[in-house]
Amino acid sequence: MTNIAIIGTGNVARTLAAGVARAGHDVVLGSRDPQNRKDLDHPVVTVAEAAAHGDIVVNATPGNAESIALLAAVRQHLAGKVLLDVTVALTPAMDLVHHGTSVGELLQQELPDTKVVKSLCTMDVSVMVRPGLLTSPGTVFLSGDDAGAKKRVGELLEDFGWPAASRLDLGGIATARGQEHFALLFVGVATALGAHVFNVEVVRAR
Repeated sequence: MTNIAIIGTGNVARTLAAGVARAGHDVVLGSRDPQNRKDLDHPVVTVAEAAAHGDIVVNATPGNAESIALLAAVRQHLAGKVLLDVTVALTPAMDLVHHGTSVGELLQQELPDTKVVKSLCTMDVSVMVRPGLLTSPGTVFLSGDDAGAKKRVGELLEDFGWPAASRLDLGGIATARGQEHFALLFVGVATALGAHVFNVEVVRAR
């Protein structure tokens, strides 16, 4: 069992928390206003308390400048830890907030002592924790500068139902921008299908 903290209390955070709990891990949610979020199914604590609690910390915030500052403010609790970033920052018009970079890169710059890994951001949240909803899992990508941190995230993905054959390591954290920019194609595909529950698969040449 691993202590996992999820920063955020929105739909993504709550769905991830349910998946983490199903996998047998201990989970808390971190909020700026925990007293008003006691209606959730999992313990809600302050962002600092959550960051201190988690062996793996998950960023499920909106990914804007305020969110990045929120995590930077608790950097002492994140030092040496794995920070799994699942966020894509989008405007109300569904355009990217961060052009030419990514939330993952910005977090790594702000948190040099933290091992940031980008993953799970190329699909709907329901698929993140239940790839079995699909006819086949497809591909889940990982970006990060620390091989050990990516291995730990891979183990968590395995718990969610992502087999090793579905996981593709893209390289360093700079490759996170490719994952986040995929959101523009995701919106187009979802509009064409009239559904959000799908995934893409990298298919190799024969």
